[in-house]
Amino acid sequence: MCGIIGIVGKEEVSDRLVDGLRRMEYRGYDSAGICTVEAGELVRRRAEGKLANLVKELASHPAPGTVGIAHTRWATHGAPTAANAHPHATDEVALVHNGIIENFRQLREELKAAGRTFESETDSEVVAHLVSDAIEKGASPEDAVKAALPRLRGAFALAIAFRAHPDMLIGARLGSPLVIGYGDGETYLGSDALALAPLTQRISYLEEGDWVVVTREGAQIYDSNNNPVDREVTTSGASAAAIEKGNYRHFMQKEIFEQPTVVAQTLNSYIRQVDQSVALPQIDYDLSQINRVTIVACGTSYYAGLVAKYWFEQFARLPVDIDVASEFRYRDPVLEPGGLALFISQSGETADTLAALRHCRAEGQTIAVVVNVPTSSMAREADLLLPTHAGPEIGVASTKAFTCQLAVLAALAANLAVLRGRLGREEEAEIVRHLIEAPACLNAALDYDEAISEMAHLIAPARDVLYLGRGPDYPLALEGALKLKEISYIHAEGYASGEMKHGPIALIDDAVPVIVIAPSGPLFEKTVSNMQEVSARGGKIVLISDAEGIADAGEGCIATIEMPRVHPLIAPIVYAVPVQLLAYHVACVKGTDVDQPRNLAKSVTVE
Repeated sequence: MCGIIGIVGKEEVSDRLVDGLRRMEYRGYDSAGICTVEAGELVRRRAEGKLANLVKELASHPAPGTVGIAHTRWATHGAPTAANAHPHATDEVALVHNGIIENFRQLREELKAAGRTFESETDSEVVAHLVSDAIEKGASPEDAVKAALPRLRGAFALAIAFRAHPDMLIGARLGSPLVIGYGDGETYLGSDALALAPLTQRISYLEEGDWVVVTREGAQIYDSNNNPVDREVTTSGASAAAIEKGNYRHFMQKEIFEQPTVVAQTLNSYIRQVDQSVALPQIDYDLSQINRVTIVACGTSYYAGLVAKYWFEQFARLPVDIDVASEFRYRDPVLEPGGLALFISQSGETADTLAALRHCRAEGQTIAVVVNVPTSSMAREADLLLPTHAGPEIGVASTKAFTCQLAVLAALAANLAVLRGRLGREEEAEIVRHLIEAPACLNAALDYDEAISEMAHLIAPARDVLYLGRGPDYPLALEGALKLKEISYIHAEGYASGEMKHGPIALIDDAVPVIVIAPSGPLFEKTVSNMQEVSARGGKIVLISDAEGIADAGEGCIATIEMPRVHPLIAPIVYAVPVQLLAYHVACVKGTDVDQPRNLAKSVTVE
């Protein structure tokens, strides 16, 4: 997910633009650049790689000016080179773009035939030439942008600077978020409130199809029909303080250790401890009448949804369908009246999840959203907003956002069960008591950090790793494998334990570690039998269980990771910690970039 920031300021903007980019590094990127307007010229500086490379470039070649735009790019079209880095520019305009222009080839060929020369391989550059071509023919910046936007198919957030109009920027959004910030004699554009937090707390969110003219005096917003509109000015609440790692080696490590606190914060929003009940935000809809839940999400959020499927069906006896967002619309799903469509997202801006949400809205579904950014696009379009309280998650590999999602989904499952008459008062109180125990159990799980660190060298040399789990622990096996892939670059796969003998067992030999997630309980013995099948074929087993489970089945394992004894309801929340820590410490042994793994972005705003 690329990052955009723009400033129409009273003072030099270069350093502040770089600071805004630094606050968006968590999104993931592979190049960066800025462009200022100074003395009738567009001053552009770009660099591939980390932001430090752009800082070095600016140290030797400054970019003066009080108006400018800046960008961190995650490559889609064209390699992550300086030539493909944003801003893209012509003699008249410079722009930064988040999203994807689906019809760029057609537009590019048309513009090349008209004599325009392209410098990059990107889709974004066509927008600069479209706008520039109109300006060179005498159009004003406003008219040039107004003419260009309807020609673009895809998703975009744009910030555009103009050589001959040094006191303005124009922004636009369709499918990708863009925020306006209001300061004292200054106005800003940004991908999110966090980027603008040191500059202002007063922000407005552009809605779909909006475009905006930004000057020092403020912002004039237009809708997709070019009519002037007002958008609500709100207080962002984003912290202006720099996000620091503190005493931790990486942001991911810090965020793993924040989980007891943020899960407690999240649960406190959904639990009334006085009467031991679950309470959701008010909604103008009778949730007891829901006849089916459709869950849509991507990546780690999808695995949280898989856990929730077990909970909804077990406690509320509600049938559940679940899809990865990128596939959902294309199977033409049957969505019956009276259904709840539940979307899970850390950012609330993931393009394919947002498109699925709008599809479900058009099909008459009630929309619920579990999201960590309560001002995001998904949050604003929800009938039932279920915020998590994880705080900013800087590491690209999700950790605390995942456990907070699970906390919300567990509370939702309990609430639906109560509303549907499937849980009595005492049973609800028992579930609440177990949920309240989760933060302390997370703390206890973190006590095994050093032991997990010491055994990471057993996994680091592997080329392939398998994860096994049953019931709600099966999605945790998928999540553990994803974490290991993301940050250590070891190929890993998660399987339902009982599926081993249906194919994956062919992979087992003494070079393939097998991570087994098996808290003691009703499914434990069946999982142990699958472990024995692995062991008989020379597989190296790491067992993650509680003391009872390790006593029963730990013999012969190359390592064991002991967890506190927990109720099955909160086991997926607590057992997330060891799979996160194992991936983290293996990545540290291998020396990979833990917080910003190669090729990954925090939130994907293209389909």
